[in-house]
Amino acid sequence: QVHLVESGGGLVQPGGSLRLSCAASGSIVNPSGWYRQAPGKQRELVAEITSGGRTNYADSVKGRFTISSDSARNSVYLHMNSLKPEDTAVYYCKTYRRWPYGELWGQGTQVTVSS
Repeated sequence: QVHLVESGGGLVQPGGSLRLSCAASGSIVNPSGWYRQAPGKQRELVAEITSGGRTNYADSVKGRFTISSDSARNSVYLHMNSLKPEDTAVYYCKTYRRWPYGELWGQGTQVTVSS
């Protein structure tokens, strides 16, 4: 079994920064993505990195968030800058177990942007 452990969430003031980490207990492969779900809203894709290393972002976070992955550390990261109150949500990591190939989700980490 491969498990994902997310960390790095917390309370930050508007304009601040956070780095979310998603560490796997085994080998993972891209594509990987970060999703978020705010209260009363559907889960939405925030950022993704393809198997070829290309990155895509939701319009609402372009220029502020950066997704990256480190195959040696079996980890996926989300660097978040210039945070806004509307970024407040539970953030989830999604990636794929190398073998047997299968989808993995993290448990979620709360990000709250408030003064």
